[in-house]
Amino acid sequence: MAAVESIWKGLALLLLVTLRSIPEFNCIFEMSFIKVDESSDFSYHNLPYGVFSTRDNPRHRIGVAIGDQILDLSVIKHLFNGPVLGQHQHVFDQPTLNAFMGLGYDAWREARKYVQMLLAANESTLRDDANLRGRAFVDQSSAVMHLPAEIGDYTDFYSSRDHATNVGIMFRGKENALMPNWLRLPVGYHGRASSVIVSGTPIRRPQGQMRPDPTKPPVFGASKQLDVELEMAFFVGSGNKLGEPIPIEKAHEHIFGMVLMNDWSARDIQAWEYVPLGPFLGKNFGTTISPWVVPMEALTPFVEPSAVQDPEPLPYLQHQDPYTFNINLFVSIKGEGMREAATICKSNFKYMYWTMKQQLAHHTVNGCNVRPGDLLASGTISGPDPESLGSMLELSWRGSKVIDLGGGESRTFLKDGDEVTITGYCEGRGYRVGFGQCQGKILPALQQ
Repeated sequence: MAAVESIWKGLALLLLVTLRSIPEFNCIFEMSFIKVDESSDFSYHNLPYGVFSTRDNPRHRIGVAIGDQILDLSVIKHLFNGPVLGQHQHVFDQPTLNAFMGLGYDAWREARKYVQMLLAANESTLRDDANLRGRAFVDQSSAVMHLPAEIGDYTDFYSSRDHATNVGIMFRGKENALMPNWLRLPVGYHGRASSVIVSGTPIRRPQGQMRPDPTKPPVFGASKQLDVELEMAFFVGSGNKLGEPIPIEKAHEHIFGMVLMNDWSARDIQAWEYVPLGPFLGKNFGTTISPWVVPMEALTPFVEPSAVQDPEPLPYLQHQDPYTFNINLFVSIKGEGMREAATICKSNFKYMYWTMKQQLAHHTVNGCNVRPGDLLASGTISGPDPESLGSMLELSWRGSKVIDLGGGESRTFLKDGDEVTITGYCEGRGYRVGFGQCQGKILPALQQ
């Protein structure tokens, strides 16, 4: 009888998941039996994926955030019995998201529908099974978060026109602010995947060569111009074969979800080293990301028209559908002597010039293969207003003016002990789709 009852429950869940895809039935699934505050980043409309462990169970597990809880997918993997995931339930027993990412677009959509169904207020499978609920839910406060994926490769783009223009004016003058290629293609470079770290990991002030006085030889020492870069990044889901580009019409099927990013930068090291091959030691000492990966389906209600691009891109970079998103972004600094953090930047992802589809299509147009878990970043996100500048380089205009933090505190660049926090969310009607925190604290340089 138990086996028959289990089969019937599975069939009933499959039917409800099917109904969930029909718009007329969506209204009955808009609330969860898990209470979620309106100001929480992790509403029922979000359901981001992450990897966590706990003190009593140090094994890395895949979970979904809702409110102040984590739903442990390894505990409920047997409930994913749809046409795709029914044959691949093992992906939720892995220590990273890579295997799940690699299953592809249909698997991600199916998984989201199942999770929404299982958390719905009128669905009893989890709600009424006290034993299963006790094993499946974990308080976020008791969890340790880890990198969500094994990151094989990391690429950083330079896709904010406002940021690129500001930096160009500083270093080349207003007449040559944008390089000739910038409006023609998404400029990018390959970063260092090994130093991508999860939020909460401290950052050691880097050392390297600098040339503060152009009339004298370079010197070695700790960076004096350590900076924050407000960025977002997306994880590649299913990849492509070497030699076979991802066409822009299919690019969305390869974009798994997004995280917040702080691509820490040592401006004085970078300024001396970057010609002719671009950033190196000024960037690869640390890149922080938020632990929760927000799926693209959760961001779809907040899609915005893409930037008007003039000149018109080449055909392989053209797409007519909107693919940027209204994501409110904030950067704050809390120095060691400060009682409260001070917000230094309020920006928005919608300011980006090149879209994620264009970035991925360009990245692979030469036949470059990307793999599940690869990370592609936006570049610094700056907007048209002074408060929307996404780096201290811009906010202090290369150190020529101070950034007021209040209480007698000011900065041009970061000091030891400064704690930098990036947050971001989409604002819905009575709910948020947020990303949690992307946070790191500056440690002093090692003494030689």
